[in-house]
Amino acid sequence: MSVNIDTVEENIVSELRLSTIQSKVYVLVVKKGKMSAQDIAEHLNISESEANQAATSLIQNGGFIDITKTEFESMHPRFAVVNMYRRMCERENIQFKKNLLVDNISIILEKPYDDARTKYNR
Repeated sequence: MSVNIDTVEENIVSELRLSTIQSKVYVLVVKKGKMSAQDIAEHLNISESEANQAATSLIQNGGFIDITKTEFESMHPRFAVVNMYRRMCERENIQFKKNLLVDNISIILEKPYDDARTKYNR
């Protein structure tokens, strides 16, 4: 199975064992940049509480950093995806080793991440 921008959320769920909402929140913030829980909720048509809970769990899983109490930002996908994979391995008591799908997730998300954070691409 290969990873592309259309299947990246599904691959995050299967390989990093995040929930569908966590996956959607992660990909949204990667693509859009720093966001509040309210903005996340509006984009995904979920409650602000759900958005906040998902974003907070992504901090705990190594994918997000909290900018303020109400704003969230993704770490660079090359770091964040490996962090989330490592933490999943620890939670699931699985040996941490190279995973090509995990590597491909980070590669696919790198350009949207950079585009959202580069003023020349806006």
